[in-house]
Amino acid sequence: MKKQFFNLPNCITFFRIIGTLCLLFMPACSTMFLLIYTLAGVTDVLDGWLARKTGTASAWGAKLDSMADLLFYAVMFIKILPMLWMKLSVGTWYAIGVILFLRVSAYTVAAIRYRQFGSLHTYLNKLTGLAVFAIPYVISLPFAALVCRIICGIAIAASGEELLLHLCRREYDPNIQTILSKKEICALFRQNHS
Repeated sequence: MKKQFFNLPNCITFFRIIGTLCLLFMPACSTMFLLIYTLAGVTDVLDGWLARKTGTASAWGAKLDSMADLLFYAVMFIKILPMLWMKLSVGTWYAIGVILFLRVSAYTVAAIRYRQFGSLHTYLNKLTGLAVFAIPYVISLPFAALVCRIICGIAIAASGEELLLHLCRREYDPNIQTILSKKEICALFRQNHS
């Protein structure tokens, strides 16, 4: 049991949580903010890779990683929102509302169906994370609004995919890569026609 909680990947995830909380107390997009922000992003990639390489991946570690991701997104929303408020069009804000609705719906469906918090590590979710991660670096550039619209499109696709997977699957599997894989389509077909 000790190994599951206190291993290097989980310690790295805890570091990301602490770093994310520190961002709350720094001016958005300052040098120190971007430094800690970048370290948090690197640890997000590092912890999962290291867990797989060392054979220490666990359901608890995956949940901890998902919670760290949600905290990171919440802090970014708090810190970056004032900067985005004037840059984004009304349509982009509606898209953000759709994303939030789909995300909350997906998490609610997962909680009801699987009786646990469920967040999938799909390719689209990873792409969304990478795209959202870029926002503080591009926020001051003239094409920031266009980048944010593209990110919203990716996030809507990722959130919709996750909701569909939670609605269609009988069992929770956080490591589904895409709803479009042959393996996943066959599994969904078998589950829904058995």
